[in-house]
This record gives sequence, structure tokens and C-alpha cells, in this order.
Amino acid sequence: MEQKHHDIQHDDTFLCIPPLYHTGAKFHWMGSLFAGSKAVLLKGTSPEIILKAVSDEQCTIVWLLVPWAQDILDALDRGDIKLSDYKLDQWRLMHIGAQPVPPSLIKHWMRYFPHHKYDTNYGLSESTGPGCVHLGLGNLHKVGAIGVPGCGWKVKITDENDQPVPFGQVGELCVKGPGVMVCYYHNPEATAEVLDAEGWFHTGDLARVDEDGFYYITGRKKNIIILDNGENVSPEELENLLSKCEAVKECIVREKGKKICAVIYCGEADQQTVRDFITETNRTLPLYKRMSAVEFSAQPLPRNAMGKLMR
Repeated sequence: MEQKHHDIQHDDTFLCIPPLYHTGAKFHWMGSLFAGSKAVLLKGTSPEIILKAVSDEQCTIVWLLVPWAQDILDALDRGDIKLSDYKLDQWRLMHIGAQPVPPSLIKHWMRYFPHHKYDTNYGLSESTGPGCVHLGLGNLHKVGAIGVPGCGWKVKITDENDQPVPFGQVGELCVKGPGVMVCYYHNPEATAEVLDAEGWFHTGDLARVDEDGFYYITGRKKNIIILDNGENVSPEELENLLSKCEAVKECIVREKGKKICAVIYCGEADQQTVRDFITETNRTLPLYKRMSAVEFSAQPLPRNAMGKLMR
């Protein structure tokens, strides 16, 4: 599946950066193994280390996480590194997975790497890693979506009663295909909560589908903020809106003191630009969804070993 999605050929070289205990690393690598092509295992995630490895090893395919891509862009913007110092003409594909990808980041990336193809991969450990949904090469106009069902996979969106939701509405993303797990080891109760008799795995991710069949993640069921008035707010929905502001490098939205609070890292960008953006954004939102508190962090926000923001 990985080989097919990314058209991996025998003469490609894949740069594998994430730790191998993560299914994303192993199964992205599987595409190279299937094609009989070279892979390079890299220890270190600084922009200099990544670009030097791509240059020295003549890598053609690189899977990045959002913070690593953002670090490369920030270093280029500051002039800390120069693309002319590296041999990168052979690098043809950059793809990202494991977390939502801000469209503004990819637009920024394409200004430095206009010849790159791009893909987003969605998956879980329970789906044997990435690719049950993927954006697909050539779909830059759909950046922000996780994409369409991957090779051999089916996808549906259901409500609390496990019934399909009306078109365009948000529900839980369910996937079915050759990579769905058999069970959680020695835990039949947990297995029954997420895997139904027909083989559909309930991901816990909230999603919608557009008129072209592209799926978009809107949040996690477990992350929903329930306000005192009973209204439900998806923090991911607001984070996706904030990510449209190029001054926002990282952000999380959470409840604090009965208020919806945005915690933002904007690096060297002007904080007032972000405040103005939030003011304009709030005007487009229902009253209960508006961000009424903003905190700016002087440091990048905490992340786990796979680069996902920790709430």
C-alpha cells in the first residue's frame, strides 16, 4: 500500500526519522522494502541534521512531523541554513502524518521547495499504521484534509448510534480494511468498544467529508470541551482556524476558568498580529465558541516522542 501510494521505485531512498517503535516509521519503511529500495535511519531531528542526511545520502522521500517541518522553515526564514549548501534536487516527496497539518505550513514549504510532491497520511496503530486514508499525490488544493480511503480500505462516518450521518455533518470516523487489528491483547472489553462484528474500527476521531469525497478531521471525541450551558466545543476546530494565521507556529485550545483559552507559540512573530487574527476569527463564530482568553508561550509547546502536542 505504501509503495503504491507514493510510487516508490527501486532507485528511491527513504529517510526514516521517527523511532521504530512507532508504526508510522515501520510501515512507511515497508514501502521501500517492498520496492527493494534503500532506506536511511536517522538519529536527530534538527534542520541541519535532516538536510545534511538528505544531501549526503541522496534521499528522495522524507516523512516529516509538523514540528520538524516547521523547524526547517524557521531556520530558513532566519537564514540559519541555506538550501544552496545542500544537494537537494533529487528530493521529490515530502509527506507528513501523525497529526493535523496546517495548510499555511504547506504553502510556506512550497515557497522553498516548489518542485516537491506532497502527501498526508492518516492511520493508527490499530490500522497497521499509516495509509488507511491519505491525501494522494497531486492534491495540494485539498491540503487540510486527511484525504480519501487508501488502497483496499473503506471509510464511513457514524453518529452515537452507529448510523451514517447526513452528508457534510460531523461524526466518528470508522475504517475497515486489510490492516485492521484482530484485537487488543488479552483485553476483549476494550476490543469490543472499538471493533464491531463487521470489522469496522471506530477511531475516536471526529470527521466530515466534502463533496469530492475528501475527509477532514475535526477533533477527538475525548477532547471535546463541554461548557456549563451544555454546548460542546471541539478544540481542534478552533486550532485549525488559528493555524491559518502564519504568525501562529503552534497552538492548543483548552478550557481554563470556564473560558475557552488559546495557548499560542509564535516564535519571533508579532503577537499583536495573532491577537488581531483572533478578534476577527471570533466575529465569525457563535458566542459559545469564541476564544475569550489568550496565552503566549515563550517556548515551543510540549510534545511527546512522536511530536504530537501534549494537552
